[in-house]
Amino acid sequence: MADSLTAGEALKAWLEHLAHERRASGRTLEAYGACVTAYLAFLEGHLAQTVTASDLGKVTAQDLRAYLASRREGASPLAPRSLAQALSAIRAFHRFADLRLGIPNLAIGLVRGPRVKPGAPRPVSEDQARGMITEAAEGKDPADWAVLRDQAVLTLLWGCGLRISEALSLKRADAPLAESLRIVGKGGKTRLVPVLPAVREAADAYLARQPFAMTPDKELFRAARGGPLRPRHVQATVQRLRGRLGLSERATPHALRHAFATHLLGAGADLRSIQELLGHASLATTQRYTAVDAAGLMSAYGKAHPRA
Repeated sequence: MADSLTAGEALKAWLEHLAHERRASGRTLEAYGACVTAYLAFLEGHLAQTVTASDLGKVTAQDLRAYLASRREGASPLAPRSLAQALSAIRAFHRFADLRLGIPNLAIGLVRGPRVKPGAPRPVSEDQARGMITEAAEGKDPADWAVLRDQAVLTLLWGCGLRISEALSLKRADAPLAESLRIVGKGGKTRLVPVLPAVREAADAYLARQPFAMTPDKELFRAARGGPLRPRHVQATVQRLRGRLGLSERATPHALRHAFATHLLGAGADLRSIQELLGHASLATTQRYTAVDAAGLMSAYGKAHPRA
C-alpha cells in the first residue's frame, strides 16, 4: 500500500487519523499540516525528486538537519520554540508512517531540536477578567443573546479553566450546566471540572435568550446565523475588548484559563489538584504557574513593604 502512496496522501491520512482517532482540534490540525507540508516541500527540492510515502523511510538525519537549518536561517527564520514545534510535528508524522504505513525511519530519532526554556503562563488579573466580561455588553443591549453568549463563553474560560475548543465543544444536552462538567481535552483525556454558580448563571442567561431550536447533540454556543460558534469569534471578541480596556496583547482567551490556575494557586490549592482541573498530562506543565504566583507575590511585596 505504501508503495502506491504519495507523501501528500500519507500526510492526508495522518491528519485524518489525528482528527477522527486522536480528536485533535482544528488549530492543531492546521498547525501540524502546515509544518509537515513545508517539510515535504523542502524534501522535494533537497532531493530533487517527487517524494513518495516509501521515500519517508529513506530520509536521513542529515536531510532533516538541513531542513531545520533552512527554517532557522531562511528569509523568515523560526524562533527556537517554533522550530521545536515543527520538529515535534515531523516526528509525529514519521511515527504514523511507521506504525500505520509500515515505513520505519530510525534516523529521525537521532535529530535533536533546539533547547527551549519553558515560558511562564501569562494570566490576566481578576480585575481584568471581570472587566473583559463586563465590557462585552458595553454599548449594547445587555439582554441581547449574542452579548450573553460572549459573556457565558468568557466566564467558562475563566471560571472553569477551559480551553476555547473545550468550551465550544459543549452540547445543548450539557445545559443547564450541572455542578460539574465532564470535559474531553487534548489527547482524549477526560476530566471533571466543577462549575461555579456564576458560570451556571451566565450559561442560563444565554440559553434563555438564544433564538435557535437545538437538538441535544448540537453545539451549545451558536453563531449569528445559527451555526456552531468558532474559536476565531472568541479570539476577535477578546482582541476588541482588550483594545477598549487598554490591556496588553497578552490578554488572550487562553490568559483567562491561566488566570483560573493562578487564582487557585494563590488561594492555596495544591498543584496535583490544579493539574487535574486543567487536564495537564504532566505535572511539570502545571508547575510553571508557581513562577507566575511567586512573581506576583514579589511584586506585591515590593509595592507594599515600607523598606522595599
